[in-house]
Amino acid sequence: MKKLATYYVFSNANTPLAKVYKPIPTLNDGEILVNIRYTTLCGSDLHTYCGLRNEPCPTILGHEIVGVIEEISATHSGTDVEGNQLQVGDLVTWTVFASDPNTASYQPEIPQKNERLYKYGHRQITEQDDLHGGLATHIILRPHTCIRVLPKEISLGVAATINCAIATSAGALRLAHTIAEKNVHVAGIGLLGLVTIAMCKELGAKNIIASDVNPARLAMAKRFGASHTINLRDTADSHILQDITIDRFIDMSGSPDAMELGIETLGLHGRAVLVGAVFNQRETRIDAEKVIRKMLSIKGLHNYNYTDFSTAVDFIIDNWQKYPFESLIEREFPLTEVNAAIDYAINHKPIRAGLYIQPSTEQI
Repeated sequence: MKKLATYYVFSNANTPLAKVYKPIPTLNDGEILVNIRYTTLCGSDLHTYCGLRNEPCPTILGHEIVGVIEEISATHSGTDVEGNQLQVGDLVTWTVFASDPNTASYQPEIPQKNERLYKYGHRQITEQDDLHGGLATHIILRPHTCIRVLPKEISLGVAATINCAIATSAGALRLAHTIAEKNVHVAGIGLLGLVTIAMCKELGAKNIIASDVNPARLAMAKRFGASHTINLRDTADSHILQDITIDRFIDMSGSPDAMELGIETLGLHGRAVLVGAVFNQRETRIDAEKVIRKMLSIKGLHNYNYTDFSTAVDFIIDNWQKYPFESLIEREFPLTEVNAAIDYAINHKPIRAGLYIQPSTEQI
């Protein structure tokens, strides 16, 4: 008797996902079968669904995932990246990508940019390759995936976000360098912005300024550690960026206006890290003379590396109850209601909508 997996297929923009049953295949060398317990809908999933970005189709969307080990290939090392023994029943998180270090283009500092990248939630379904996305009951982790064991008591909704938003925020702060006793401006108060604010708070930032156009999001920023908030539609708030010398600017909004303001108001030898601009928009204007005379550094980050992932895991293990992370999963749905969850996320724009998956016992 073979156990069945269920997954939901995305084929065309703005079209309901189709349910598919699939016998779970025998694991190949170095693979791990995970029973998915929770998946959150990231903004990139919704952009794909709405036709704002392209993915090879048909595909299984979803990459913010957490699950329980169901089977381990005999040829797997049997340990996570920290050297912990992996066992059936362990709750685990993993990198959104598997990056083969034997590839000529592999660079240890940026493994996420390897030309032979296996990226979960972003692959085409083929006869030989499926069970690679989060809107499913199962996923197969391929070789060169970085895995961490999690405490069983951790919130599944919060844990699901580790391998995307949390790890990306960790990468942004790595590029920003020193945060302790610095004045930090974070633009764009979605999940990335809120996580970045909490991380800055834990790292000992002097002042943390949050900017956005949404008053409700700015109120959330205060709960995650922001000392000041700026509504970019309210000119009365603009004095904050003149009154405080900004040492670090981290953009999670992708807005050219926000990026221009953030770089313009950096102080001497300030650092900017740009993360949010991963969609088509107008070009961002930068005053090169000011960059030179103020000796500014501007870095870009796309996804994250293995070190960032482990930093993110440690941060959430230590702080998931200290900050109101659970409140950011604004509504939960069973996986069987995935199309309703997508509609809700598109129409209501929560920080995150979550999908919980009960352990599957279906067989053929």
